Amino acid sequence: MIFNVEMETLSKEKKAELQLKRLQETVARVYERVPFHRNAFDEAGVKPQDIQSMEDIQKLPFMKKTHLRENYPFNLFAVDMKEVSRIHGSSGTKGKPTVVGYTKNDLDNWAEIVARAICCAGGEPGDIFHNAYGYGLFTGGLGLHNGIERMGAVAVPVSGGNTPRQITLIEDFKPRGLSATPSYVLNIVEEMKKQGINPRETSIKYGIFGAEPWSEEMRVQLEEALDIKAVDIYGLSEVMGPGVSIECHEAQNGLHIAEDHFYAEIIDPNTGEVLPYGQEGELVFTSLTKEAFPVIRYRTGDIASLNPEPCKCGRTTMRMSRIKGRVDDMLIIRGVNVFPTEIEAVLLTFKQLAPHYQVVIERDGALDRFEVHCELTPEYLNEIGSVDSPALSALVKEIGHMIKCSLGVSVVVRFLPPNSLVRSESKAIRVVDNRNKAQAAI
Repeated sequence: MIFNVEMETLSKEKKAELQLKRLQETVARVYERVPFHRNAFDEAGVKPQDIQSMEDIQKLPFMKKTHLRENYPFNLFAVDMKEVSRIHGSSGTKGKPTVVGYTKNDLDNWAEIVARAICCAGGEPGDIFHNAYGYGLFTGGLGLHNGIERMGAVAVPVSGGNTPRQITLIEDFKPRGLSATPSYVLNIVEEMKKQGINPRETSIKYGIFGAEPWSEEMRVQLEEALDIKAVDIYGLSEVMGPGVSIECHEAQNGLHIAEDHFYAEIIDPNTGEVLPYGQEGELVFTSLTKEAFPVIRYRTGDIASLNPEPCKCGRTTMRMSRIKGRVDDMLIIRGVNVFPTEIEAVLLTFKQLAPHYQVVIERDGALDRFEVHCELTPEYLNEIGSVDSPALSALVKEIGHMIKCSLGVSVVVRFLPPNSLVRSESKAIRVVDNRNKAQAAI
């Protein structure tokens, strides 16, 4: 293993000293080389020399995803293109994609960060690692790949999709590690069962799952289905990619941030005020070592909290909570703020339901109607006979009562036969909003 594990156990004083030095260097670099940052700093009345402590970071203006789109494709790069080794970007489903660049040194740092993350999850040199994240502009596949190799493990770059092939390679190659979105892993488990394969009897011992919010109840489902340790990994292309933070396999209680490379804050999403540790708000990241595409106080849109206490695994790095959801994914149901993961946490406590669901929003006259569409398990459907069985009336009431008690909202619960919902090969579609369709039909 060729990476620096000492960075994960730095004292509070040494960590603060390192972070401040790197922050000052980054701020000076972007002010000198990136017109967007220079203009934003000047508008805020702050100069690089004003950053004399980590608290001074609050003087700096925020970056948002809209800024990336407005400066598409390369206007936020802090190096000449001849120094850029790779470009990644988003899918661009909501307009122009967000584009980020990496120098060779950025890629080396990223590989080390991911290697440390895989070790944190329970990975070891010599592991065969089945990487089912998508390869391409999306950072997941290549980001994990380079870290797997840096750690000294064997990368199987299978990418996403073609589930039967995934299963064949798992059966034949016998990997110890697995990475994918949690929703896609559920598809793999489902297909294994159809083929008569017991998912608990594979060689897999640990799974690194991310790229979409998932609940603690989903972790239980995955661990029971595959007989593994399931850990959450976090990252986004704007900040670096996968590996910005990850849970340790010892505690599975918060994601350890690679603080020698990233500085995290939690802010009130409405006011921008920095919130104290433990309080939930919008996650903000500043990169401390990125050369090609530094980010300064980047508003991720993800909802989380921070915990500075050392972990039982021995790491002293700041931990962030698992992502509750995104600011723009939050549903307002009759005045109550609800995230899909909160609904998921309730649904997955019912053994009669498969771990596949969607929240569907319909327009009912002048009002919005929220429905939760759930799939029944094949076993339970065989037991009751059909989705129209009178036996389901009690289950509808029980689920509705649980959601009402837990979240404070009432929803319409609808049951579907197994395999009714579209399966995802990457990120699951948890919310279907049909209100615009209804409006267009008027």
